[in-house]
Amino acid sequence: MEEKTKFSVSYFLIVLGTIFFLQWLVFSPTTGIQEISYNSFKEKLSTGEVKRLVILPQYIVGEYNSPEDPDTLSSIGTVPSTPWRLRIQSVEEQREKQFIVSRLPNMADESLLSLIEEAGVDYSGRIEENTFRDFILNWILPFVLIFLLWRYILSSRMNTGGMLNLGKNKAKIQAEKPEKAVSFSDVAGVDEAVEEVKEVVDFLKTPQKYTRLGGKLPKGLLLMGPPGTGKTLLAKAVAGEAGVPFFSISGSDFVEMFVGVGAARVRDLFQQAKKNAPCIIFIDEIDAIGKSRAGNVAFGGGYDERENTLNQLLVEMDGFEQGLGVIIIGATNRPEVLDQALLRPGRFDRQVVVEKPDVRGRVAIFRVHTRHLKLDAGVDLKKLAAQTPGFAGAEIANVCNEAAILAVRNNHQTITMADFEAAIERVVAGLEKKNKLINEKERKIVAYHESGHAIVSSFIPGADQVHKVSIVPRGIGALGYTLQMPLEDRYLLSKSELLGKIKGLLGGRAAEEITFGEVSTGASNDLERVAQLARNMITVYGMSEKLPNLSLVNRSNPGFLGQSAGLDRRSEYIERLIDEEVTALINGCYQEVRLLLVEKRDLLDKMAEVLLTKEVIVHEEIKQLIAEDKAVEPVKERSHQTIQ
Repeated sequence: MEEKTKFSVSYFLIVLGTIFFLQWLVFSPTTGIQEISYNSFKEKLSTGEVKRLVILPQYIVGEYNSPEDPDTLSSIGTVPSTPWRLRIQSVEEQREKQFIVSRLPNMADESLLSLIEEAGVDYSGRIEENTFRDFILNWILPFVLIFLLWRYILSSRMNTGGMLNLGKNKAKIQAEKPEKAVSFSDVAGVDEAVEEVKEVVDFLKTPQKYTRLGGKLPKGLLLMGPPGTGKTLLAKAVAGEAGVPFFSISGSDFVEMFVGVGAARVRDLFQQAKKNAPCIIFIDEIDAIGKSRAGNVAFGGGYDERENTLNQLLVEMDGFEQGLGVIIIGATNRPEVLDQALLRPGRFDRQVVVEKPDVRGRVAIFRVHTRHLKLDAGVDLKKLAAQTPGFAGAEIANVCNEAAILAVRNNHQTITMADFEAAIERVVAGLEKKNKLINEKERKIVAYHESGHAIVSSFIPGADQVHKVSIVPRGIGALGYTLQMPLEDRYLLSKSELLGKIKGLLGGRAAEEITFGEVSTGASNDLERVAQLARNMITVYGMSEKLPNLSLVNRSNPGFLGQSAGLDRRSEYIERLIDEEVTALINGCYQEVRLLLVEKRDLLDKMAEVLLTKEVIVHEEIKQLIAEDKAVEPVKERSHQTIQ
């Protein structure tokens, strides 16, 4: 309130001073009068056009004779409302050129006065000089206005974190008991991480329970994992459950364009934390300031602001006094780029991996995000969890929100299972584009292409189960899609299962070639995924005949939790063998897929016709088509095509 009062007073003084200055400027006695030259003045005198004059300290103000208004002045001694004036300085300048220096207000210019008298013009002198007023207006007022303007700019910059406030940290201090606090019951699917964090919070609340056996308060806790797994949500739960001051800041808030600002903000943050101990500091996206310094050597003695900020952070974390009660929690998606000094014991004592949830975790997450939704009685959360393998918590939250929006759009009173399934498809495959115009030929190609995927995936062992096939365009450039879901969460894949995935992806291209005798561009994304899977089998997993049990991966681009190392140098011979192995593997899978689709040609035609009619077929319909094909297969005659 006091800052607002100061700001209002300063603003009022600035406005008042500006009004006063403008009033003096606008309402000056000579404002708006046209200025004439000395020669023009003498000419007007000689021709008798000047009626009356008033000599002021700096001007001569006059009035012309006017036939329409012969008597404008009421009395001599007042300033006439006239259309012209003569600036005395210009008279003095001209007289200086003639080596005569005089000042009219002192009546020293006898020649000019004589000219006026000879012309018979009435004149009066107002030779009054208000020295105090001139001093105020010319000297005091400008400085006052400048000072008030400076104060206003300074106060506004300080209120918004301006130039003089750059060293202040930008951490938000959460209330000890916020109204809408996030609790540990709101965090699901990461039970192990929750237990680790709960222990830290319990340590802050009841330290004597741990110190009685000689335990010490951990200094740092690093949450790391893929995006969307709930690291920030877990930190919010800590803020809600801890009951101690909670400082929240992003790693990028330390970095500025000015030298030394990041380190100053780190110092200020930890000073505040020590004053408010016990407390928790949460730094989100800590990799913004914590990147490794090993590959960041500044050539030529350059200055690195981010490295200086990291150094200050390391010093502050290592300088904690034991038992001070300050814990720092960091969160990052890229632990592999963090500096090793930041990860050593004594700084981040605990490193908790927050992984994507398994099927039980996804069920718990669905329960959390559907607590406030009106669900239909037929909604099965276990089935939804089974249909979302690999989904993180943020993606499941998005599915629940999309399902609610779709239910409102379809005028449903409750959110049905169909709404959830449509939401999953939207998250996985993109927005449905029913109005996209596709000609009949392309539509038929897409139908056979997607049918080929579905049939191959249904008969090849190791492929994922086909959940739905559609020829309705979705997303960017996708004219159709085959939605496949694994039966369960898998953490290890065998060679046959990887080959099954490759064959399932090649089924669309093979179906096009068998049916139309040529291929289209529709398999571009399939071929990219096939090439990546096949190369990984040879170079990463060592599943090669010519190069067995060798890891030939290039480690310059490490994955999650992988440490960056030097480049693996591969000879031209090894590169040629890798290319030969990848080509042979893909060609072998493609030939096997073609043979299968030739045998199942009747099923391919039937499924494509159903797709052209209904546009979408689900798992139960696919199973029925396959069952009918198996029932007819023993008695039907087949015309095998030659595979070239």
